[in-house]
Amino acid sequence: MTEQTLYFQCNSGISGDMTVAALIDLGADKELLLNGLKSLNVEGYNIVISNIVKNGIKACDFEVVIDNKKSETFIERNIDDIYYIIDNSLISDNAKTISKKIFYIAAEAESKAHKVTIKEVYFHESGAVDSIVDIVGTAICLDYLNIKDVIVTEICDGKGFIKCRKGILPVPVPAVVNIAKKYNINLQKTNVEGEMVTPTGAAILAAIKTQNSLPGKYKIKKVGYGAGKRNYENEGVMAAYIIE
Repeated sequence: MTEQTLYFQCNSGISGDMTVAALIDLGADKELLLNGLKSLNVEGYNIVISNIVKNGIKACDFEVVIDNKKSETFIERNIDDIYYIIDNSLISDNAKTISKKIFYIAAEAESKAHKVTIKEVYFHESGAVDSIVDIVGTAICLDYLNIKDVIVTEICDGKGFIKCRKGILPVPVPAVVNIAKKYNINLQKTNVEGEMVTPTGAAILAAIKTQNSLPGKYKIKKVGYGAGKRNYENEGVMAAYIIE
């Protein structure tokens, strides 16, 4: 497959599951994805991939279903633990590099938010099973599609506050703010009440973005839509375009 340019249109924000879903909809190989994730040897989940219609848009839905009987969701892992899982998997070297870069950016943002070293960051929500799957799944799909350049213009986010295990946090949450500031990500606040940009989504963009603006002229070769899980007063999907 020739090298390709990807444009993310984040009118409804971005999360890890939306990203994987959009890339599957673009044509990423599902069997390769599932086999690669299986090789991580992380237990406690099942994956459901389906097509749904959300606000009139047909989109792919990528769902990580936690098996509460086998779940490893509450195992604490630091960056070295995550790297070990990735390095000992059967995914490609490029997918490993992308995955580790995303996790590093996520850990870096959390370390700044909590004033600890990167190795003292123990992943809970961002390192739980579903986020490991989302991040590595994104990397596998990007590698398969042979993406060379990634264009991200602005990313819409909501407003207000959200509840998480750390308490009540403002939107955007501190980890997203740290990522956006360091990696030149343009956040655009909307009137939507709630979080539209997750730390995982922001870390993915920071790791793979190569350009901040679209060319004056371009041709759309293909488009994929990834469905979000939350129901806000917007389209609730993220679009990913292959352009030339």
